[in-house]
Amino acid sequence: MIDLTKLAEPGSAEEELLRRIDPGKLPRHIAVIMDGNGRWAKSRNLLRVEGHRAGIASVREIVETCARLEIQVVTLYAFSVENWKRPRYEVATLMMLLKEYIRREIGTLQENNIRFVPIGRLEGLDASVQRELAWAQEQTAQNTGLLFQIALNYGGRAEIVDTVNRINVLLREKGLDDFRVDEEFFSSHLYTANTPDPDLLIRTSGELRISNFLLWQIAYAEIHVTKTLWPDFRRRHLYEAILDFQGRERRYGGIDENDAEMFVEAGEMPLEE
Repeated sequence: MIDLTKLAEPGSAEEELLRRIDPGKLPRHIAVIMDGNGRWAKSRNLLRVEGHRAGIASVREIVETCARLEIQVVTLYAFSVENWKRPRYEVATLMMLLKEYIRREIGTLQENNIRFVPIGRLEGLDASVQRELAWAQEQTAQNTGLLFQIALNYGGRAEIVDTVNRINVLLREKGLDDFRVDEEFFSSHLYTANTPDPDLLIRTSGELRISNFLLWQIAYAEIHVTKTLWPDFRRRHLYEAILDFQGRERRYGGIDENDAEMFVEAGEMPLEE
């Protein structure tokens, strides 16, 4: 089992947080809504795009830390289908920063055995962006460590609609008009097919909404909200989120075993909560 204390400087606040984390109960999949770049920049009298630029350092630190923690999957919400409403200059800068990140960090991804996979309506992105994404995905395809999914031109509702249409085409092609679709089959045709659903959803900047992110997949995710703005989010904030996650009682609609025993002793049938 991984020794978490080796991931921090001895005597540091991070080491103290790591000592409290149970390495046997780490989330398999961490999803993050990266929010607060604009507010971070505004508070410093900077252009909004400077907040996006500063947020790259947070992406680098969180992805690398998840790899070292041996988390299976991390999914970052980078650009939504609604973000096209932003000023053209801001959108263009975001796409430029994305391409810069890929070129600069590909070596780090390789060194840390990280597999890079973009998800979303990628065909709606500029051709130059699509080429960079495809190149990074191909370069890291053989890596067996952390799966790093980045959601681009993504929307949870759009994903569900795309999945329905994809399944309809598949069933028509195979002549399976009477085929009954269940949850498992549906999940296997999502953008995130063959990956575990998120156990932990982190939202930065203090906003209390899920912003159309992984609507199907986060059905049973634990949600951690921090007021920290994304450019300020660092590994210690990640450790705090994991500790919060480990302090939750996850029943998936059931009840605690001790409570169940009490119901049985009383001759009552417990209802789902």
